[in-house]
Amino acid sequence: MSCWLPGCPALSMCRGLATLPITCLERAKDLKTRLGILLHKPELGHRIGTSSKLQLGSRQRDSSREVLEWRESFDQLLKSKSGVTAFHTFLKTEFSEENLDFWLACEDFKKTRSKTKLASKANRIFEEFVQSEAPREVNIDHETREITRKNLSGATSACFNEAQAKTRTLMEKDSYPRFLKSASYQDMTKQATSRGISKRSHT
Repeated sequence: MSCWLPGCPALSMCRGLATLPITCLERAKDLKTRLGILLHKPELGHRIGTSSKLQLGSRQRDSSREVLEWRESFDQLLKSKSGVTAFHTFLKTEFSEENLDFWLACEDFKKTRSKTKLASKANRIFEEFVQSEAPREVNIDHETREITRKNLSGATSACFNEAQAKTRTLMEKDSYPRFLKSASYQDMTKQATSRGISKRSHT
């Protein structure tokens, strides 16, 4: 729309645009076109949402399978970080979590490469878990306790092997079966199974 009246806004706008370089006007048109294309593609957002849902569903399936694998063997439980966490929570209810803590401390101890750190860690573990009247004394026999004490004089990554094996056997034979029968684990398996059934029904 043209206007020849002095001071007309339309006229001053046209003059302002006319003074702009052609490249600026072309860039503005290009930007407008691109924005229009994006605004008319709602499926882009849908794709992103679908992708995140698929990833979440995959994680849920993995965790469900993992929960069910814990009952296959004690080794399967110990291989799983979430399994160890669940088992530790259960042991707390029985006031026997020191057995698992000792086992985990031994696993960490075996990874120590420095000889000076090995000796200091060995003494710390022994004082906390193994010696008589230790703050978190594990349930091992006197003979195993004495063998471990002697091993400290020349600490190696294997100095807790016997005590760790005894503690592991105790957990596997005693605490682990009760964990599998516990209400908390039964609830977890029900949820895992229902997620599996739900997944199959949608395929």
